[in-house]
Order: sequence, then C-alpha cells, then structure tokens
Amino acid sequence: VQLQASGGGLVQAGGSLTLLCAASGHSYALSTYAIGWFRQAPGKEREFVAAITWSGSMKNYAESVKGRFTISRDGAKNMVYLQMNSLKPEDTAVYYCAASGHNNWSIRRAEITDLYDSWGQGTLVTVSS
Repeated sequence: VQLQASGGGLVQAGGSLTLLCAASGHSYALSTYAIGWFRQAPGKEREFVAAITWSGSMKNYAESVKGRFTISRDGAKNMVYLQMNSLKPEDTAVYYCAASGHNNWSIRRAEITDLYDSWGQGTLVTVSS
C-alpha cells in the first residue's frame, strides 16, 4: 500500500484544517488495511493521533485530540480524512498517515507504530497563536 498525505498548512489558533490520505495498491489489500494518523513535533517523538478500520466501523483517538479531530474514510475513493477543528499551537507538527495490515493490529493497539507497514510522507501543520 502506498500512501500520500496532503492538506497541511498554516492556520490560526481556533481554526480548522482537513488532512487527506490517499491510498493506492491492490484493491483487496486496501480493503483489509487500517489507517492511522500520527504526528511529530520538532524535538519530540512521533505520537498517535487517530486511527480507523478500513470498514470505518471503529475509530480511536488520542486523548489530546478527542472532541476536536474526526477521522473518516471514503472506501470508494480510497481516501482517509482527518478533520481538525479548534486547533491549538501545540497541534503544530508534521502529520503522517500510515497503513496496517498487521495481524496483531487492533483499534485498541492503534497507537503502536511498529504495527504499521507503510507510511506516507508527512504534511506540515502550523498553528499560530
């Protein structure tokens, strides 16, 4: 699975952005892959943001973004979205989408980076105060 993340930019605190993750590859593989969003701020480790099963039936969010971010998918377009509202300066980071076809992946283990097989290039989100 190949992933392409986009949609980052500069936004003022309190504003909104929608990140996109375009997935490509064998159609059967895509139907079995879960997608996660992670972010990495300067000088910090990569952290989990949100994840969704490819069916879209289950989602998981980091506590820091619950109620502000929404992950969704469009199976027909092989796209996953991350709608980010009420952005804060501490949300500033490079955001990555990742795909997992790992047998040990589950929605409750979605924060484990080693369970993801493919990573897209990052997209930078900058939130000004």
